[in-house]
Amino acid sequence: MASLSFLHLSSATRFTPRATPLNHRARTQKSFSIRSQSAPVLSQDELKKLAADKAVDSVKSGMVLGLGTGSTAAFVVDKLGQLLSTGQLSNIVGIPTSKRTQEQAASLNIPLSTLDLHPHIDLAIDGADEVDPNLDLVKGRGGALLREKMVEAASSSFIVVADDSKLVSGLGGSGLAMPVEVVQFCWKYNLVRLEGLFKELGCEAKLRLAGDGSEKPYVTDNGNYIVDLYFKNPIKDGFAAGKGISAMEGVVEHGLFLGMATSVIIAGKTGVEVMTK
Repeated sequence: MASLSFLHLSSATRFTPRATPLNHRARTQKSFSIRSQSAPVLSQDELKKLAADKAVDSVKSGMVLGLGTGSTAAFVVDKLGQLLSTGQLSNIVGIPTSKRTQEQAASLNIPLSTLDLHPHIDLAIDGADEVDPNLDLVKGRGGALLREKMVEAASSSFIVVADDSKLVSGLGGSGLAMPVEVVQFCWKYNLVRLEGLFKELGCEAKLRLAGDGSEKPYVTDNGNYIVDLYFKNPIKDGFAAGKGISAMEGVVEHGLFLGMATSVIIAGKTGVEVMTK
């Protein structure tokens, strides 16, 4: 069962997620609101920080934590470092989902480990690129989808933090990239196959480039390439899509995170919305 709570920073009308029924499950939602009448409209970074702080409220001393990757997740890591330095948290262990998160956490003296040593994680906190009304996600535009999925799948709870631009009625609906990590060997072969798999959705597949002005491919922390899928129409059945992608030889992982989030904290222009299962 899913429920909604709303922390508002103004008296504006709250956002209500658009219901998209799925054949494989049905969920009901209820809501309550907490309002502040005089709070100013905050910048996007301020809202991300507010949402990150709310997520960190769930962290308790002694926990093993999955540390996400991305701009919003970076606020989470900063807050954890602050709470550790002031003694408000202690004895936590972080499992980073990327090299850049590892570097940030290490610089803040957050104790770090790996899944090998801590195969059970109490709580993971990470961002998302798309969130649908059923709390299913697209993740991995930052390139860390494989490690993110491994860490978050090993977590008892997974809190997602995002801004309201990430809300979609159906996955792929933003028209932005849905990443698929593939081995370098014959990557073009898999690019063509991935595009063909979603031909009816108007899918275009592109190899992700490094973004340094060259034509060099982007290389993940795991030494793989990423094929980004761009959809003209949303994915109708995320579970079937994920199964089809994973069945292809040479595919390492995809950016559909289905049935994994236990709660989603959305930062919007008027405040923070919390959606939970």
